[in-house]
Amino acid sequence: MPRSSWKGYLKLSLVSCAVALYNASSSSERVSFNTLNRKTGNRLKQNMVDSVSGEPVDTADRVKGYQVSKGQYVMVEDADLEALKIESTRTIEIETFVPASEIDEIYLDSPYYLAPDDKVAEEAFAVIREAMTRKKMVGVGRIVLARRERMLMLQPRDKGMLATTLRYPYEVRQGGEVFDEIGDVKLPAEMLDIAQEIISRMTGHFEPDTFTDRYEEAVVGMLKAKQAGQTFSVPEPSQPANVVNIMDALKKSLEAAGGDGAVRRPRAPSKKADEAPAAKEAARKPVAKKPAARKAARG
Repeated sequence: MPRSSWKGYLKLSLVSCAVALYNASSSSERVSFNTLNRKTGNRLKQNMVDSVSGEPVDTADRVKGYQVSKGQYVMVEDADLEALKIESTRTIEIETFVPASEIDEIYLDSPYYLAPDDKVAEEAFAVIREAMTRKKMVGVGRIVLARRERMLMLQPRDKGMLATTLRYPYEVRQGGEVFDEIGDVKLPAEMLDIAQEIISRMTGHFEPDTFTDRYEEAVVGMLKAKQAGQTFSVPEPSQPANVVNIMDALKKSLEAAGGDGAVRRPRAPSKKADEAPAAKEAARKPVAKKPAARKAARG
């Protein structure tokens, strides 16, 4: 069982249960480096020094500070931060439920797994999880992680829940800052047809097991070669050039995606083909007589 990063309670109205939060992602498998002394090969240590005197500062003399003006700071002790305990320090209280489709992906931050912390909590946890599943909703609550209160999205996942921290609006840049400078482009229909055909031929399924970290593989290969005293080289990647003729590039891409390079459009039914069944259907139906004609027939 992995080590939990947070323990507390999940609360829905008057229902609560003990839960634990676990990191759903990890970077521990990545290659990491230490900083060494090139002359001795020894690992270096970082020292915190006074910016004015240059003297090293002991751990006991280090304190957090908030700059209120240039060179002026307010000192903040750990005890000051510990005193700022709010309800979400130990409790995830679900405040609202929303459709998952309404949450813009740009607000999604870090993923965690949420699970009951003991056997007693399993029933209450399952009630909340299954109710969300049946209503097809996700819960939004609050949690304190690393002394900061974060919004949290909860959604059912297998026997547990996926808990994803959400960014605050002030942490999200608006797309207009980047996209407003993009001009309006009128695209020829043929270009779009070819591009859509390329997408159709390249369509597959999301299979993360097929992902390979090529940079990580290159780093590992380089380290193995250096450890064995061998030389190691990676071929220079080719740099794509700016496309001058987009239509030619699209057609070549279409051929590379498979097939003869032709775009198959669905054939529109002819007007005669549409009229023929309608005419046959009309011929089979009896012609309704007008009221006056029916009276004359009976007279």
